[in-house]
Amino acid sequence: MHSRSSSRSAIPNGGIDKLDFDSNRKHSSARHDSLNFSASEPSGLLRDDESFFSNIVDGVIERDRRKMRRHVIKYASLVSAILSCLCAGSITAYSLYGPLFLKHIKYTQYQVNAVSTTAELAMYLPVPLFGYLCDRYNPRPLSLASAILFGLGYLLAALTYHAGPPKSEGGWPFAIMVIAFIGVGSGTSCMYLSAVTTCAKNFGRGKHKGLALAMPIAAFGLSGMWQSQVGSHFFSERDENGGKGNIDVFRYFLFLAGLLFAVGLIGTVGLRVVNEEELLDEAVETLERSGLLEDSPFFQRTLLHDGDNTNGNGYGTISPPTHSTSSRRGSKSHDHPTTSDSAIRKTLILNTGTRLFLTDPRMWFFAAGFFLTTGPGEAFINNLGTIVHTLYPPPSPGPTSLNSPATHVSIVALTSTIARLLTGTLSDLLAPSPSPSPKRPYTLSRMVFLLISTLLFSLGQLLLASGAVQRTPALFPAVSALVGLGYGAIFSLPPIIVSVVWGVQNFGTNWGIVAVVPAAGAAIWGAVYSAVYQAGVDARRLRWHDEEVEQMCYGGKCYEVTFWAMAVCSWVAVALWGWAWRGWRRRGIAV
Repeated sequence: MHSRSSSRSAIPNGGIDKLDFDSNRKHSSARHDSLNFSASEPSGLLRDDESFFSNIVDGVIERDRRKMRRHVIKYASLVSAILSCLCAGSITAYSLYGPLFLKHIKYTQYQVNAVSTTAELAMYLPVPLFGYLCDRYNPRPLSLASAILFGLGYLLAALTYHAGPPKSEGGWPFAIMVIAFIGVGSGTSCMYLSAVTTCAKNFGRGKHKGLALAMPIAAFGLSGMWQSQVGSHFFSERDENGGKGNIDVFRYFLFLAGLLFAVGLIGTVGLRVVNEEELLDEAVETLERSGLLEDSPFFQRTLLHDGDNTNGNGYGTISPPTHSTSSRRGSKSHDHPTTSDSAIRKTLILNTGTRLFLTDPRMWFFAAGFFLTTGPGEAFINNLGTIVHTLYPPPSPGPTSLNSPATHVSIVALTSTIARLLTGTLSDLLAPSPSPSPKRPYTLSRMVFLLISTLLFSLGQLLLASGAVQRTPALFPAVSALVGLGYGAIFSLPPIIVSVVWGVQNFGTNWGIVAVVPAAGAAIWGAVYSAVYQAGVDARRLRWHDEEVEQMCYGGKCYEVTFWAMAVCSWVAVALWGWAWRGWRRRGIAV
């Protein structure tokens, strides 16, 4: 047998032996020596394989760790959002202490309504701005602002109430109470919007988006119920017989100031949005399909298309960078956009989405229906206390426990919460899917739930307008339940519909634009209710020929005209929403 070293000469035409295919290899003896390796020293090939599979395992572990971290953050944010909303709706308990403003600090009904209307305006008017800040930055600074606004607002209101009537010695001016409730209203908006926007962005692309939005919205409605019960049971004064009397408004306001300040600080830490870049990428795809990005030089450049710079343009929004600038950046700049580029990209996406939203005529019809229903709902809740007292003219002993203001605030809050959870859950289960697969055997649009709920809402208004409740006060809990069911669905379904029709990447801004309309509705219907009620008070004074008669009205004349008008507005809203739904169906949007 020939040796390996002479094997090449045995091959004709200078062929290459299989062991000599690499000119850089050592001689065969060296190769033989290399085979005598120790068991504790793996070969280079084994080491490479081991490193390769080790990298794969490490990558899988790291991917799962990031995924688990996102899930933990997402659900921790959901818990924080529910907690925020569970406390944010303190203004819905206004009827609990609103009548005491008449008795204790001698406000007129106009002034009582002015305080609540100011809070409503402060709650709704800044919503587009707060939503814009949520979209452009994140929800946490908004939660911090709510802590400060709530704390200062309720503290100032407590001190103003404790000082007594404005015209008495030491009494504080009425304007200070108004300023205090501006803080309360703005704090409500900040805390609510930061929580709901977080949930919309974290869960808006999943199959349970309705429930994920309904839970914090339902918690917001529930806040008025539990806070009114806490106020009436733990912060009540003692009457002459030693029993529970009216709520101690001063101590109750101090309790709310401390509670809401703490909850706002918790939201500052807990509210976080995950995977926001994916939301923006999906928005880009949608806008590209619609052709809305064709006129945007920025979105035609490489930043949007993963470094494909074949057109020669740079990342700028006006002109491409110079050659020297490009060379300084290096090749990695085409794959990884700078922070300023990402900010510009995000701003252009959100601005384009907002322009699309504002130029959609169906949005305005949808917002008009929201305006026509939320205003009457807010007016009813804010004036529950005075409506109850109209049912018991002197010399009757006054409202029973079944018809106490705290009971009706709780009924409205409880039924509103049930409606929000039910509509959110059922809409997830029954609403048509935007994708053809999987196809559900039976579907029911969210608009059907909204229209039916609005009709129930108008039925409660009809019971008051017809005088049936005045003749039978025991019917009043049914009125509160019907209004609560409709009111809850009206506030639960529209934000879900906005996220479905116009997307979640711009949810804070879009929903903020729609949510501002209840401010005008609350102001208008609060003024209408006050005018009708005050006309009843003036008529009573004329009948008694006494200017010192208390600022109270009794009988159906105090509210019947108001609630007839509210019922008609609810029916108009049903027609407007039906028209908007028809347009969405024609465009193939599954609502």
